This record gives sequence, C-alpha cells and structure tokens, in this order.
Amino acid sequence: MITLKEALAMSKDELNKFKDELQTKIEANKDLNAYIDVNTFGEGVPVAIKDNIQVKEWSVTSASKILQGYIAPYNATVIEKLLAAGLSPFGRTNMDEFAMGSTTETSCYGKTLNPVNPEHVPGGSSGGSAAAVGAGLAIAALGSDTGGSIRQPAAYCGIVGMKPTYGRVSRYGLGAYASSLDQIGPMTQNVEDAAILYDIISGSDVKDSTNAMRDDKVSDNLNPERKLTIAILPKYIENASDDVKEAYSKAVEALKAQGHTIVEKEMMDAKYDISAYYVTATAEATTNLGRYDGIRYGNRVEGANLEETYYKTRSEGFGDEVKRRILLGNFVLSSGYYEAYYVKAQKTRHLIKEEYAKIFNDVDLILSPVAPNVAPKFGNLQIRWRCILSDIYTISVNLAGLPALSLPIMKNAAGMPVGLQLIANAYEEQTLFDGAMSLEKEIAYK
Repeated sequence: MITLKEALAMSKDELNKFKDELQTKIEANKDLNAYIDVNTFGEGVPVAIKDNIQVKEWSVTSASKILQGYIAPYNATVIEKLLAAGLSPFGRTNMDEFAMGSTTETSCYGKTLNPVNPEHVPGGSSGGSAAAVGAGLAIAALGSDTGGSIRQPAAYCGIVGMKPTYGRVSRYGLGAYASSLDQIGPMTQNVEDAAILYDIISGSDVKDSTNAMRDDKVSDNLNPERKLTIAILPKYIENASDDVKEAYSKAVEALKAQGHTIVEKEMMDAKYDISAYYVTATAEATTNLGRYDGIRYGNRVEGANLEETYYKTRSEGFGDEVKRRILLGNFVLSSGYYEAYYVKAQKTRHLIKEEYAKIFNDVDLILSPVAPNVAPKFGNLQIRWRCILSDIYTISVNLAGLPALSLPIMKNAAGMPVGLQLIANAYEEQTLFDGAMSLEKEIAYK
C-alpha cells in the first residue's frame, strides 16, 4: 500500500487508477466488514471515514439502527479541511454503536474482523478504520477517540493511531458520545503520515466553541534526531501481559539507543481513572443521546401516545451497550447520587490532570501501554469487567485532554501486534511526533 505522503504526490490519473484498484481490493475483502459502504467524494487522495463523522449527502448512522436512513446535510469541519487539502472521503468505516465499545461488536452492521487474524477483535470503537488501514484497504482513515477508541484498535491492528490534544481538531460534525472527551484523529500506516493528516484536519474553527483556535503545524518540522526526556512507569505496567511487558522493555531499549534520557515515574492506580471515566462519559452520553427520540432525530416507532412513542423508539433503536450507558448516566446524574458520583468523578479528573502536570514538569513524553493484552479472540471480552479493563491505559489521557500516539512495537509468538503509546503534554504535538518517529525508526516494525 502506498503511503499518504506518496499519494499526495500522485497525478489525477494515477489517483483514479488507484481508487479503482482499491475498490476491487475492498470488494475482495468484504468479509472483513471494515467498510459499511464505499462512496467516492471528490478527486482527491482517498481517506476512509468513521461512520460518526458527517459527510454531506452521505448516510451517517454511528452504526445504530436508530439513525438508519439519516443523510448528512453538511460536512464536518474535518471533511472540509480534507477537501481543501486535496484529499477526499472514501467510504464509511464500521464502528461500535455511538462509539460505545472496545471491539466493534456493538455495531448494527455486524462485527469487524482483525486483519492480522480474523479470530481476534480489531478493537474499538474505531475498529473499522483500524482494520481498513491494517488490511491495506485504506491509505489512511479518520477515527474518534473518547477513551482510547483510536489508539486501542490501532495497537490491535498493527498501525499508527493518534489522539490530539482536546480542542486541536474541531468536533463540529462529529456525532457526540462524551463532549468533553471526544477527539477526531488520524489512523495511518506510519508516524509521518499521521503527522501529515493531523496537520490537515487540525486548526481553528469558530463553529466549535471548545476549539483551541491554534493553527501551528508539525509535519514540516519533524525531527526524529531530537533528544528527549521520556518517563517510564514500571509499577504502572505490573498488571500488563508478558507480551506487553516485553514490548515495553524493547521500546525502552530502542529509545535509549536513540539517545533519549529515560527516567522512572509513578502514577496512581488506574482503577481511579476507570471510575472517573465511566461516570463522566456515561453522564455526558445520556445528555447527548437524549435528542434521538423519534421526534427530533431518529427513526420513529409509533406508540399510542407520546410517552410510548419515546419508549418504543429508543427501546428498538438503541443496542444493549448504549442502553446500559444511558441508564448508568441517568443514575449518576439523578437526585441524591449526583454529588456522590458525578461531582466526585470531576474531582478525580482534576487529580489526574494534576498528576500528569507534575510528571511533565520533568519530562517531555511518557511511554505507556495501550492495552493490557494483545487483541483478544472474539468472545473473550463478553465478561464486562474484561471489556472495561481493555481501556485501562488509555482513558486517563482523555480525562486530562492530552495528545497521545499509539504505534506498533512487535508481534507476539502468535503473530499478533503489540502496540505502545507515547503521551505528551497539552499542545506538544510536535514533541509527540518527534519522539514517535524516533522510536519507529529504531524499532523498524514490519
């Protein structure tokens, strides 16, 4: 598969020929279920788009029954930026329903398979985007990351996935899950492509009130020779699998070989991250999904009265995982429980931000696992706590609003990819990409 950098240098005729070949390849690999459908939009370099990002005149459903038939009336800001840069949307990728899940099994379109081994999950919620890039069915893709939904599937599928600083990429046109956590980001074949795509989609947008209104770029200034101070977390990874620990040790040695300074740091038990995340995310999801009632948005299921119409529409339209998170969100926001759960979660979130800030007083980057294990086989995450724990290393980054990048380090004995992430301080994307390119160069993952 050609890289994004190479594709941007291709002629119009070369691109059209490549798109035809790509469509043929996608059709031949449709059992992977990475794409919901393939739509060409414009003449530019094709980029796969997660099914919760608005593309004008495309069906956009967030992989939910309740939005079947909805046609986007406008482009998300990231789509406008793609088009302006000579890229074009090329097909909707599968995802967990409303981005709620870690395996892409909650999609109403059926599960996506891992391109490395179809018996294993591709991760989620951006599993379709990760599988498409990992299988060579997309040059690059856009995903969204609420608690690791770009980085975790990227690690499972052996590709690069990057979550920007909160506010660096406009959320205008992104189907909201948890508004204070969501970020759109690039999923690519290598770090340089991720930097290029990040530069294209990031920047100011007056249509997003949470936008950072910054237009600084990184891809023209990439410097993998830059020497950085990088924190490692020996105690933090004690519960990770042997495969992840081996990859961690390999990455540390690779960073040392590149001349970086390695220092040990500690972080508080990740169980607090999980608690704060699920209270915060479900509370915001309850509010955001309230609009899908069959009256304002969503396919209506008629009842005898308005109350029954609401009930039937939401009962038949939402899947089980979405219903669980709506119920939990309503509970933590309810009278008598708001102070005990939601307020406490926000206090914990503040502590997490402070902890990161303290570490970044001394270092440039933090090296962390992405998930405690490699991609599990289908069925292994049906026990609820196992599914939750698959995001244990990623969610604190969203709670703190920091940028992070997942990249593949090695394959285990069974041939499954093992990915790790580098985390940077807010708005330090340049440092993040410089460090990631340096690690990628030394590791030379194939």
